[in-house]
Amino acid sequence: MSLYGMFQRKGPSGFGYNSTAEDVTAGADLTGRTYLVTGVNSGLGAETLRVLVMRGARVLAAARTVAKAQAACDAAGGDAVPVACELSEPSSVRAAVATVQALGHPLDGVIANAGIMALPKVQRQHGYEMQFFTNHVGHFMLVTGVLPQLAEEGRVVILSSSAHTMTYPEGVRLDDLAAERGYAPWKAYGQAKLANMLFAKHLATRLPKPGQRSTSVHPGVIATGLARHMNKGVQLLFNGLGPVFALKTVPQGAATQCYAAVHPDAAAHNGEYFANCNPKTPSAHGQDAALAAALWDKTEEIVAGLD
Repeated sequence: MSLYGMFQRKGPSGFGYNSTAEDVTAGADLTGRTYLVTGVNSGLGAETLRVLVMRGARVLAAARTVAKAQAACDAAGGDAVPVACELSEPSSVRAAVATVQALGHPLDGVIANAGIMALPKVQRQHGYEMQFFTNHVGHFMLVTGVLPQLAEEGRVVILSSSAHTMTYPEGVRLDDLAAERGYAPWKAYGQAKLANMLFAKHLATRLPKPGQRSTSVHPGVIATGLARHMNKGVQLLFNGLGPVFALKTVPQGAATQCYAAVHPDAAAHNGEYFANCNPKTPSAHGQDAALAAALWDKTEEIVAGLD
């Protein structure tokens, strides 16, 4: 435990900074339930897969390739089904949606966990900045594609981040999603994470059944493979400060998404943002319903124009 973690109290949910994915699912019997989780091959996704399977759930385990997904399923054991889903490639996302549809299981939850972070130089995919396209557009396509299979009380959990506060002054640059006016790695990442939050917020207003829920979560700051794109000096600082300051372990980092996806008390929340397994007020941009609606419309336009 970090020194920071030693002084953190539990919140109203009964859980907090130091809670793990096993803690928040203790006593849960998920037998007969099915969850779709992205990014299962490492880090938070692998831990989420492991814990959900341990609690009896069937997990449709998505990774960039079927081989990576199969390896994650083998490691987790239990009822886990590999699904290939490269979020930066629309054809792969559409194929993943088709695979999930063909399996035919009602989805008790979708956990949009995968992502990329702080690419040092601008990269573009299908004409859009890579972090925005992969983290937001890819998950938008996947989630909206499988939405007809969401169970009557199914939940969608989108990984955002406290980094959503680090975005551009406009929040989301809807008129410059290719980053042609300039690129800053952390601002671009913050924009993508804000987009994840706004997607969950607006989705909550469009869910077709009254018992369905959509939330976004901040997992905490964790030294995982997500940091692989940082330069070496920042990585060393990021990893070296962990034992002293605020880095969570992977089991702690996976707690909030597991809480939002399966805990009975989380059903009382829709369109909200969670951190440390408790609701948290996001930035002003994160509360902007008009921006969320505009982003939804823009994303639909982007998706409609993809090959």
